[in-house]
Amino acid sequence: MTLPDLKSDACRLLRELTEAHGVPGAEDAVRRIFLRELAGHGTVHTDRLGSAAVERPFGGFDDGIPRPRVLVAGHFDEVGFAVQQITAKGFLKLVALGGWWTHTLVAQRVRILTQCGQEVLGVIGSTPPHFLGEGTRDKVLPLESLYVDIGAASHAEVEALGVALGDAVAPDSAFTALAGGERFVAKAFDNRCGVAAAIQTMQLLQHENLPCHLIAAGSVQEEVGCRGSVTLAALTRPDVALVMEGTPADDTPCMPLEESQGALGSGVQIRVLDPTAIMNRRLVELVTDTARAAGIPHQLAVRRSGGTDARSYQFHQTGVPCIVLAPPARYIHSHNSILHLEDYLNTVRLTAAVIRRLDAKTVAQLTNWTGD
Repeated sequence: MTLPDLKSDACRLLRELTEAHGVPGAEDAVRRIFLRELAGHGTVHTDRLGSAAVERPFGGFDDGIPRPRVLVAGHFDEVGFAVQQITAKGFLKLVALGGWWTHTLVAQRVRILTQCGQEVLGVIGSTPPHFLGEGTRDKVLPLESLYVDIGAASHAEVEALGVALGDAVAPDSAFTALAGGERFVAKAFDNRCGVAAAIQTMQLLQHENLPCHLIAAGSVQEEVGCRGSVTLAALTRPDVALVMEGTPADDTPCMPLEESQGALGSGVQIRVLDPTAIMNRRLVELVTDTARAAGIPHQLAVRRSGGTDARSYQFHQTGVPCIVLAPPARYIHSHNSILHLEDYLNTVRLTAAVIRRLDAKTVAQLTNWTGD
C-alpha cells in the first residue's frame, strides 16, 4: 500500500469499523473485519478471550540476535451496554459496559444484537421533563432511570423479537462527512480508529524488509478494565508495544484552549503518561524525534485521567516499553464523536516510521539501565 492508497482506503475502513457492532464481550464483527483486511499478511493467532493478532513471517536475526517483536495494537471494543432486565410492558433496562455520561444518552438510538445475530433497533427513553419536578429536571439522570423502547408492548413481544438478558447493545450512528470533507462524525472512534491504524500500518509496510518482527493485533474488553490486553500480551510476547488509540480531544469551548494537548488538525497525539501507565521515556524521545525528522505534525499529552491497554502491556513478563499514539477525537464515549482525517493519517505515517527504526540495538537501548 502506498501513501495515496492509504488515504483513499481510510474512509472505507473507518466507515465499516465504526458502524460495526462491537461492545465488550461481543467484538466478533470488528474482529472479522480486522482478519479480513490482513488476510495473507501473516499467521493468525487468537486468545481465549477473543483478541486476535496477525504475525508477519519471522523477521530473522541481526548479528545473531533475533529481531525484536514489535506489537502495534488497538482494541476492538467500544463503550456500550447489555440488556439487564425486560419489563412486563416490553421495555429494556441496561447495564453499562464502559464509561458513560448519561446526559449524552436520552433520546438516542441503539441497536440490540440478539443471540441469533439479528439487530433490533431501539431508542433510549426517560421520564419526560414535563413530569419532573424542578429540582430533578436539572440533574443528570442515573442509568437506572433510563430504558430502551423497541416498540414492544409486552415481555412476550420482546422475547419474540429474539431479545434476551445479556444481549449486547451498541449506539446507532452512521459514519458521516462534515462540511469540508476532512472531519467525520461517527460512534466508536474510540477505538476503531486505533484498529484501522494497526491494519493500515501493517498494509503500508507489507513489502518492506523491516528491522523488527511486526505483529498487528486487536484486543477485546478494553473498556471494562483492559482485560483482553493481558491475554494478548501473553499471546504475542512483545518487546515493544505501540498502542493505537482514539483519545479525547480537548479543543472545544468548554475546555481551557491554551492548555490543549489534543486539538483536531494538530497531528497525532503522543501520550507521555496517564494514571495507568508512564511511557518509556526513551521510546517517547524516539517517537518525537521520528515525527520531527519526518515533518509529521504531532502533540504531546500528559493526562490527569484515563488509561489505555498500555496499562497491561507494560507489566508483561519483565516489562515492555510502551507508547500510545492516537488521533484525538471530540466527544468520545458518546453516539457522535468527531475525527480529523489528517490526524488519523499522520498516526499511521508516524507509526510506520517508528517501526522502521526499531532494530535490535535500538530496542535494547530502551531498557538498558546499566549504561553498558
